[in-house]
Amino acid sequence: MTADSVYTEELVAHADDLPVRSRWSYRADEPFTIAVAFQTDEDVWVEWLFARDLLVNGLTGAAGIGDVRLRPRRTSGRTALQLEIESPEGHAVLDFDRESVQLFLEATIRIVPLGEESDYFDVDGLIDEITNV
Repeated sequence: MTADSVYTEELVAHADDLPVRSRWSYRADEPFTIAVAFQTDEDVWVEWLFARDLLVNGLTGAAGIGDVRLRPRRTSGRTALQLEIESPEGHAVLDFDRESVQLFLEATIRIVPLGEESDYFDVDGLIDEITNV
């Protein structure tokens, strides 16, 4: 895969037993970040960004102390990944199929191996973006 690789997958979460569509994205040129967009209305998506390391840690134990928290949990005889997000506008707890999220993470690792993120990160581009505002 190249530095311009992008991987996107749609997953369905459950909040209070209601399905919630989500779109998980990973970009090689933003190697530290996972983007998850949630469909709130027919054409309205709300996007959250968080560290890929948070996802790595959240698949096996409780992770996160800020607006995004992850943890595995057993529910209805299966292991789910619980994603809790919080903002001044609201709070949501969503359950994802843990295996599906694990497969998404594995796809990101094929694009940018863990520990090699800095090799793909364009520091000069970030500095240009910050200083040319």
